[in-house]
Amino acid sequence: MIMKRLTWLVALLVAMVVNVSAEEMESQQAAAEKASVEVPAWVKNIKFSGYAMLQYQGVDKEGAHTNSFNLRLARFILDGKIGDFDWRAQIQGTNAKGPAEPTVQLVDLYTEWRKFPEFKIRAGQFKRAFTFENPTNPVTQGWRGYADVINRLSGFGDRNGEKSSGGRDIGVQVSGDVLPNASGRKLLHYQVGVYNGEGVNRSDKNNQKDIIGGLWVMPIKGVRVGAFGWKGSHGGMTTKDGNNENVYLNRYCLSAEYDLNEYTIRAEYIHSQGWGSGVVGNTTINYALGDKADGWYVFGIVPIVKSKLHAKARYQSYRVSKEWGSSVNQVECGLNYYFSKNLELHLEYSRVNDRTLAKHNYNLIDAEFDFRF
Repeated sequence: MIMKRLTWLVALLVAMVVNVSAEEMESQQAAAEKASVEVPAWVKNIKFSGYAMLQYQGVDKEGAHTNSFNLRLARFILDGKIGDFDWRAQIQGTNAKGPAEPTVQLVDLYTEWRKFPEFKIRAGQFKRAFTFENPTNPVTQGWRGYADVINRLSGFGDRNGEKSSGGRDIGVQVSGDVLPNASGRKLLHYQVGVYNGEGVNRSDKNNQKDIIGGLWVMPIKGVRVGAFGWKGSHGGMTTKDGNNENVYLNRYCLSAEYDLNEYTIRAEYIHSQGWGSGVVGNTTINYALGDKADGWYVFGIVPIVKSKLHAKARYQSYRVSKEWGSSVNQVECGLNYYFSKNLELHLEYSRVNDRTLAKHNYNLIDAEFDFRF
C-alpha cells in the first residue's frame, strides 16, 4: 500500500515538473519570437555580386612601346526586387579612363517595372539602347575590350568629346518582347529610350534630349538581326569662333548575331553624322575630322573543349573621318580558358594597322585574368 502511494506521488511530481518545463519553454519561445524582427521581403531579395579584371598588355608601337600590368576594372553590384520592380546599383573602380574619370563611382542606378515581358519600363542611369555589344558584360564579351567603333560611337570614349560613360546615360526606356511563335519563343524585341545626352552622373546641359531606339527579329533560336537609331545632341561644345554651342548627332547601327551552345558570331556596322572633338573630355570641336565617322567589326568565338576552352578571331575597323586615311584596322585572335564558371583566362594577339601613323603597323598582346563572385 505504501509502495503504491509512493508510486502515485512520484508520478505526480514528474507530471508537475514536465508541465512546468513545457510552460517555461513556451514562455521562452514566445519571448524570442516577440524579440525577433521580421525582415522585409525586399531585403531578403537583395543579391550582392561583382567581378574583377586583371590585365597584362604589351604594345610595340613606333616610339611608344608599353609593357605593363594593369588593374582593368572592378565592379560591385547590388540587385534587388520589390514587388513587380527590379533594381540595380553598380559601382566601378578602375585605373584607366572609365565612366567620367579614372576613379571609383556609380555607373548604374535604375529600377525597372517588369510585370509584363511585352512592356517594361526602366528609369535611372543605365546602358543606352544602342548596339548589341554595348550592353554586354565586359567578362562575357570575351575580348580585351569592346570594338573600337563601339567605344567611339556608343558613349564609351566617344568621338563627340563626351567624358567616357561606359555606354550609359540618364533617362527612361521602354522595351519588350512580343509575337510568340507556337513554342512560346518571342520573335520580336523593341526598345526606345529618352536620355539627357551627356553621359553618366551628369545633368542635361542644353535641355534637349537624345532619343535612341532599337528593333530586332529572332527568326530562329540563337539568331537575332536588328537595327538601331540615335538622334540627339551634346551641349557646351566650343566652336572655332569661341562660342558654346550644341553638337547635333545622327547615328544608326545594323547588327546581326548568332549565340547558342557556346558559339558566338556577331557583326555590327555604325555610322555617325555630327561634329566632335575626337578626344574624350575635350569640348573644342575639331573641324579637321569632318562631321562623319563609321566603323564595323565581326568576330567569332567557338568551343574547342566545351565549357573549358574557346578559340576566337575578330576583324575590326574604325574611321574617325569616314575615309581610309583616318582608319584603324585590327586583325585579332586568341584563346579563352575557363578554370571554372567564375574564373577565366583570356589571351589575345592583335595586328594593328593605324593609317594615321607614320609607321602604320604594330603588334599588341594582351592577357586578362577575370573572376566573379
